[in-house]
Amino acid sequence: VQLQASGGGLVQAGDSLRLSCAGSGRLFRDKALGWFRQAPGKERTFVATINSAGRRTYYSDSVEGRFTISRDNAKNTLYLQMNSLIPEDTGVYYCAASMFATGGYRRVVDFTSWGQGTQVTVSS
Repeated sequence: VQLQASGGGLVQAGDSLRLSCAGSGRLFRDKALGWFRQAPGKERTFVATINSAGRRTYYSDSVEGRFTISRDNAKNTLYLQMNSLIPEDTGVYYCAASMFATGGYRRVVDFTSWGQGTQVTVSS
C-alpha cells in the first residue's frame, strides 16, 4: 500500500483543517488505517485509527471530540477532520496502513506503510 498525505497548513487556534491521504494498491481497502503525528524533537504518536470497513474508530485522549477520522474506500482515501485546533496539535501528520484489518492498534510498529507526512502548524 502506498500513501500520500496532504492538506496541512498554518492556521490559528480554534480553526479547522481537513487532512487527506490518497492510497494506492489493492490492499488499501483491506487494511485498518491511522493518523499519527510528530512534534519537533518528540516521538511519533498515535492520533486516530479506523478499521477496514470504516465502522470502528479510535482516538487518542488529546484529540477525542475534536478530530474525526473517516475513509472512502471507493476513492481509496483516508481523511482526518480537525476542529478546534490548539497549538499542541502542531506537528507533522502521517497517514499509515496497518498490517491488520481491525482497528484499535495504536503502536507505530503495528503500521507497515507510511505516507510522507504533512505539516500542521497552529499558532496561538
